[in-house]
Amino acid sequence: MTPSVRSAGKTDTGKVRRRNEDAILVRDDLGLWVVADGLGGHAAGDFASGIIVQRLGALNRQGDIDDFIEAIEDTLQTINADLRAAAASRSVELIASTVVMLVYDRDFALCGWVGDSHAYTFHDGALRRLTRDHVRGDGDGPDAGALTRAIGADDHVHVDWVVMVPRPGTRFILCSDGVNKELSDDELHEACRRHDEPHQLLDNVFGTALSRSARDNISAVIVGWER
Repeated sequence: MTPSVRSAGKTDTGKVRRRNEDAILVRDDLGLWVVADGLGGHAAGDFASGIIVQRLGALNRQGDIDDFIEAIEDTLQTINADLRAAAASRSVELIASTVVMLVYDRDFALCGWVGDSHAYTFHDGALRRLTRDHVRGDGDGPDAGALTRAIGADDHVHVDWVVMVPRPGTRFILCSDGVNKELSDDELHEACRRHDEPHQLLDNVFGTALSRSARDNISAVIVGWER
């Protein structure tokens, strides 16, 4: 049973990229929300992100939460194999995507991610980041900041999960790194503080991002816990 929630999601190409390689999934009925970010500069990033949201959105939620999480992970493993096969058939090095997901159950929520898309919670005036980027260290070397995990990058996918117990008024923010390139965490905190309603918060985030350079695709999903 999905708790009472309100959600809003949006994706935009931005001002610089020629195509949108992000994709989102907003499924209140499934208790599942997803942001996928196809890897820029690689072949068919839009295909990679699109197949993730398409296949996750086609899942049926049967059994308990453990069964649903297992179905999500199995689906991502299958997508991973399919993307690697597609890259081989097209003779390209990589077709891949990051992903960040929120799953609701009756009494708790789970956030899962692969890559550097972010998830946050906001409650009682405090913004807290849930995800930790799967990238190399912050040094000055040529590989610093390079992704270490993505769907389609390696033979096997490892999804990190965190479990939370939301309270009424908790909001979750899922976003691609295009949002974080334009808004700092402090600015995102201020936007959350000023806007309670998910659609208003989403409009504020996109308005700010698009008023700046918007050099990457921009995607976000906002989910508000209502009880």
